[in-house]
Amino acid sequence: MGIAQGQVRQVASSSTGRIRSIAVNLFEPVQAGQTLAVVDTVLDSEQTLEAELKAQLAVAGAEAEHLASLLIPTQEELQADVADLKLSRADNERRFAVDVENARLRILELQATIASDRVTLNDYAMEVKILEDLVSKEAIAPYELEKARVQYESLASKVKENEQQLEQTKEDLRKSEERREQFSEQQLPELSVDHALEAIRREITVQEEIMKGLLAQLETLETRRNVELKSPIDGVVIAVHSQTNEAILQRPGEQVVRRPGEVVSAGDPILAVAESEPTEIIAYVSESQFRLLAEQMTVRLIKSRDPAQIAESQVVRIGPTIELMPQRLWSNPNVPQWGRPVLINIPPGLNVVSGEIVGITGL
Repeated sequence: MGIAQGQVRQVASSSTGRIRSIAVNLFEPVQAGQTLAVVDTVLDSEQTLEAELKAQLAVAGAEAEHLASLLIPTQEELQADVADLKLSRADNERRFAVDVENARLRILELQATIASDRVTLNDYAMEVKILEDLVSKEAIAPYELEKARVQYESLASKVKENEQQLEQTKEDLRKSEERREQFSEQQLPELSVDHALEAIRREITVQEEIMKGLLAQLETLETRRNVELKSPIDGVVIAVHSQTNEAILQRPGEQVVRRPGEVVSAGDPILAVAESEPTEIIAYVSESQFRLLAEQMTVRLIKSRDPAQIAESQVVRIGPTIELMPQRLWSNPNVPQWGRPVLINIPPGLNVVSGEIVGITGL
């Protein structure tokens, strides 16, 4: 006798985290690569990191405003020079340089605002999802959900507008730099800009590098908050089996799928995916039959469940040790039996389900 089985792949996070959502239900068919769950791997001890990054972004934004204020006297001086029609080469170069630096500063300000709003927008999105679930359960009034949606859509619209403005400002920066380069090529080489403007430019470059680092950290943090776990194979969602003894024989539903809000350790399975149809049979051979056992030998498989079927297959591999047989295969449920495991492929056309007992002759 043997037991039909298929591949079962457990789905787990490689890092400790909290389950944010489960995208599938028990016994639901899934495809390889399909998202099954989303896990937040940001630890409780790291929760303050987001606030710290936003604070640093605020500091960077304030510094950008300060640098902008330093450019005002230079701009006023240039305006006076234009009025007096006394623009020299240095004045012209300074005017083009101010245009470039103003655009760079505006980009810094927009990036800081967008990054901060994206973090808040993600929180609003999760709140809407939670409220949708509560409304579906009639736990709260729909008004609360609509209010949360309006809050989310308002901020999303603001982020979109700022992103469009950011792209326009980047284009303005490109054109300003292009005008400055064209002017430089048309004129005889002279001293570039005065030392004051050069110092401001260096400080702006520093702020740009700081901003890049902060944005990269925020992006990494957001990625860790939404780690998607995907199905490794085509199959059906089954429950997690917490017991190792005869785990392969447990039927779906004997354990439960993990739920949103639960904390899982690294490697701790959240759910499992089983092949829709079994592909192999594990049989056990008693010591008295060892001499008859050989790889690639032909065996006959007998399915007693209606409709009854008989098919031929081959022994694929033979286990190296004697093991305790699953209790379902014991002749007497009170007397343990031991045997050597044998792997047999299920031939096409044999209609069996995972966990079904199959008769075997020819061993």
